[in-house]
Amino acid sequence: MATNKELLSKGIKYLAGALPLLFIGPSLIYNAFMNEQNAWHYLVLAIGIIACLAAMFLMYLGLKTIMKSLFND
Repeated sequence: MATNKELLSKGIKYLAGALPLLFIGPSLIYNAFMNEQNAWHYLVLAIGIIACLAAMFLMYLGLKTIMKSLFND
């Protein structure tokens, strides 16, 4: 049961892409709620929510790819 190293590195790249989004998304959401009087409130909130959703998607894709590389599906 050998590990597919190409798929493993691809999964790690997905997880590495999700890591900054895990910090940026909640920071943007917090910033949007602290600046509700600003005209850009809804735009910043939407970008923060999209960043959080993208982080969750990339984590799912990364873990799925890593599991595929380890168990040779």
